[in-house]
Amino acid sequence: MSDYDFDVIVIGAGPGGYVAAIRAAQLGLRTSCAESRETLGGTCLNVGCIPSKAMLHASELYDEAASGKLAKLGIKATVELDLDTMHGQRRDAVKGLTGGIEYLFKKNKVEWLKGLAAFTGKDSITVGGKSYRAKNIVIATGSSVTPLPGVEIDEKVVVSSTGALELAKVPDHLVVIGGGVIGLELGSVWKRLGAKVTVVEYLDQLLPGMDGEIRKEAAKIFKKQGLELRLSTKVTGVTVKGGKATVTVEPAAGGAAETLEADAVLVSIGRRPNTDGLALELAGLTTNKRGQIEIDHDFRTAIPGIWAVGDVVPGPMLAHKAEDEGIAVAENIAGLTGIVNHDLIPGVVYTMPEIAGIGLTEEDAKARGEVKVGKFPMMANSRAKTNHEPDGFVKVIADAKTDKVLGVHIIASVAGTMIAQAVQAMEFGATSEDIAYTCHAHPTHSEAIKEAAMAVTGKPIHI
Repeated sequence: MSDYDFDVIVIGAGPGGYVAAIRAAQLGLRTSCAESRETLGGTCLNVGCIPSKAMLHASELYDEAASGKLAKLGIKATVELDLDTMHGQRRDAVKGLTGGIEYLFKKNKVEWLKGLAAFTGKDSITVGGKSYRAKNIVIATGSSVTPLPGVEIDEKVVVSSTGALELAKVPDHLVVIGGGVIGLELGSVWKRLGAKVTVVEYLDQLLPGMDGEIRKEAAKIFKKQGLELRLSTKVTGVTVKGGKATVTVEPAAGGAAETLEADAVLVSIGRRPNTDGLALELAGLTTNKRGQIEIDHDFRTAIPGIWAVGDVVPGPMLAHKAEDEGIAVAENIAGLTGIVNHDLIPGVVYTMPEIAGIGLTEEDAKARGEVKVGKFPMMANSRAKTNHEPDGFVKVIADAKTDKVLGVHIIASVAGTMIAQAVQAMEFGATSEDIAYTCHAHPTHSEAIKEAAMAVTGKPIHI
């Protein structure tokens, strides 16, 4: 008998952790997964990706009816918001999906170790007062909300993304601190349901890290939708009194301060790796300056037998990145070859329209050499036209000499789905000509990708 309780213990059952555990078990390894939540799935399934999309979809349908968009299509309706039921369908979606992960654990014989895990050595941990040893331990503890210094999050008036999903009524005025993905998505939800929404962003543009032209166009669209954008503005304080908040702001470059009165304040300035309480030092591990655990190409940490994936390691904090890393690390542990192409991790903002990007931005591509750029507006796309979805465009960036596609950036109602084609094309080293001469079904939104690729050489058909 082995001295080890398991071949693999995964710490954390979020997208990276639960996927790693399932794949390891599928490969014949005795596997367990430590998770302290009452349900599996981590932040993504419980209080992140999934519930936010449930609210985004419901609020979009409400807005289509309440704003008169449906009436223009010949569908007349009297609309009433039932927020309790809207929250209920969100919780049902979460319950179904988290329950599905528990079923998959049982199906694949993954043992759920319930409780907080902490290292006691290089090959041992404790969970719920019990000790376990494993040949391999995978750290997949995810991330949590980055706090704003001096601002207390009470999840009632001053909320994180978790509290913003649970607001019991539509606030008259919601102030969103941070113009990134989470702030814009949840701000959009409550704007559509009737709130005045003010987004305060320290930088001079929204969506840090995305293509510059995309960022500018997104700001125009959000303004048109009624979001108030306070760019180049910093928050210097938030006070709560009598169920209301006062937010003090001033220009980022310096200047006179002013106050914003709000019913709710959403703090969404980013996320930080979850390493507190793991007792990493007992395993011989340390974190870098950003609180992340450093790994090599194969997801090994500095300590043999300890691996790490997902938000706790360097790279974008995205569920799909964590999932791919979870599969890869399990395959590496099993002696196979697990690889993730970190240059091709798509990013998506699930507002309406959606915003998606893959590869280099135009700015980064130009810094590396000469490029060709092709664009196609969604208003010239037949499916977008018939669906009354004219906002946005597709941009294809290609190397000027080789024509190899370096980046694709999209604003469209279904950009998150469209971007998959671009990712796959780039994974196979496609040129813009490859995409331009690939037959696309008509009428579809994805024809805009074909036309943008044709535009790289200056020959689009429909503009």
